[in-house]
Amino acid sequence: MVGKSFASPLLTFDSTVRFCSFPDTASLATRKLLINVNLAITTRASRNWELYSPTQIQDPILSDEDKKTWESCKQALSAFGFANDEEDKILGKAFGQIHSPYWGEERKKEVPKFEVVNEILSYLKDLGLTDDDLGEVLKKFPEVLGCSIENELKANVQILEKEWGIKGKTLRNLLLRNPRALGYNIDCKGDCMAQCTRCWARF
Repeated sequence: MVGKSFASPLLTFDSTVRFCSFPDTASLATRKLLINVNLAITTRASRNWELYSPTQIQDPILSDEDKKTWESCKQALSAFGFANDEEDKILGKAFGQIHSPYWGEERKKEVPKFEVVNEILSYLKDLGLTDDDLGEVLKKFPEVLGCSIENELKANVQILEKEWGIKGKTLRNLLLRNPRALGYNIDCKGDCMAQCTRCWARF
């Protein structure tokens, strides 16, 4: 929107013609008006960015106790080298504070529990993923922290092993390439159920 406003005929005429001669009072007033409008648009855009940044999303909806819990979960992610806002975004997408196409509209906003986050991270490490690996997995599929460890993560690892013989180093390589396989919980078998982000058909 801001870029389009610069292409107005008035601005083009002003910059190509009037800068070549001594400005009169009218042209100075016009330039001042354009500068003020541009500053107003830029300021408004900046405020909108701040409003929708991951950190700003949570402040109005979390109690003081919830914020402490949130911070403890961020501490669980500290080993993976994420910036502060990246940790907020990962937790936000995993627990419905930030909209994610993976969940669609079904994910309710939830405050993560440290024990749950830590249990999932520990389980992923047991699959042979290093801290660096986990950092990559969380970047590609932050929603993994909001998945059920029994009904999705463990069940899917068993499916990968039994159906395709994928385990050990092969499993590690697969999870680095396509960590969303940990969250698949639907198999449409060719009859689309409109939940493609969670369907084994993508595997």
